[in-house]
Formats: sequence, C-alpha cells, structure tokens
Amino acid sequence: MSEYIIQVKNARKYFHETKALDDVTLDFEKNKIHGLVGRNGSGKTVLLKAICGLLKLTGGEIVVDGKVIGKDIEIPSNVGAIIETPGFINEFSGYENLRFLAGLQGKIGKKRIVEVLEVVGLDAASKKKVGKYSLGMKQRLGIAQAIMENPDILILDEPTNGLDKQGVKDFYQMILDEKRQGKTIILASHNAVDIELLCDYVYELDAGKLQRI
Repeated sequence: MSEYIIQVKNARKYFHETKALDDVTLDFEKNKIHGLVGRNGSGKTVLLKAICGLLKLTGGEIVVDGKVIGKDIEIPSNVGAIIETPGFINEFSGYENLRFLAGLQGKIGKKRIVEVLEVVGLDAASKKKVGKYSLGMKQRLGIAQAIMENPDILILDEPTNGLDKQGVKDFYQMILDEKRQGKTIILASHNAVDIELLCDYVYELDAGKLQRI
C-alpha cells in the first residue's frame, strides 16, 4: 500500500490560452497537513477542484486512494471539502442544511450533525436561517459540512476567511484533532500563520507551476 493517499501526476489544466496547472506533479503523504500557498490565480483552487473531481484535467492524472479520478471514479467518496464560498440553502437553518446534505449519502444521523455543529461553535438548536448568517458563521458551517461524514481526506480552501480570533483558534484545534485521528489534510491559505503553525509540508503554486518550500 502506498504511503501517498493522493498522487498528482503531470497535471495540466488549460482555460483557452491560460495554463492554470502547468505539468504539476505532487504526492500527498497520509496523516500529514499539507499547505498550498500562492497568489490569486496561481492555480491553488483549480488543483483542489481537480482532486475532488469537480474539474476535468486537460492532461495528466490524479490518483486518490489508488483510484484514478475520471477513470476509476468520478468523485472520491472519502474526501470532505470546503472550496470557495460554501453553497447552502438560505431558507434552511444550519442544522437543516447539514441534515439535508447528510441525507444524500445516508452515512450519519442527527447525533453526528449536532456534534459537528458544536465542534465548530454553532448552535444546532438555532432556528436562524443561513441567509441571515455572517460570513464567519457560513464558514463554520462549511467546515462542519466538510468533517461531518468523517472523511479520510480534508481539502480546505481559505478555511479561516471571515473567522474572528476565537473562530481561528477553534479551527486550529479542530484541524490538529483531525490529524490526530489519522486524517490527511490539504490547506490552501493566504494566511502565513495558518501555514506556519499547522502544516508539515508546504508547496507554492505560481502561474500554475509548483515548487516545494
């Protein structure tokens, strides 16, 4: 069994003449926190979406847990992700949103939903509609969605956006707890503190090209 749970092999993604990913090769070791840094437009989000099966590569391949994305599987089932702004039903409460999403897979019940909402600092009993949530509350709910089904892999794109100091502190604790439980985590962030405090390995993307820091 490979020590790498995700393998990116010569990944290329072109949008017309723009090379969003330019021959990226990168292995993600199990049970580590991997940091991705780079300016806006560097290719971070494109890479994360490709790993999740949300974008088809122009060339190369991505292997998640031994399965080739787009060939063996379309979307990996053992990945929890928050990429860009989380999309929720504004007329539902936070709990109702997670209950609806959990029902699609049928892996977890009410108890686990209440548990993850508590972990991220949201009140499961609150009737407040998500449309009335602050950016920070939506971000907390997105993190809850990513972890609720206990995935082996967490992919988090700018997860501390909108969080206050306590929210960031809670997030750090949660991520380290997830690592202790054996999770593999990919964290893309503009926040140098996030990267410095949490990550075992750090990689930089610049105009679609990769370098390890």
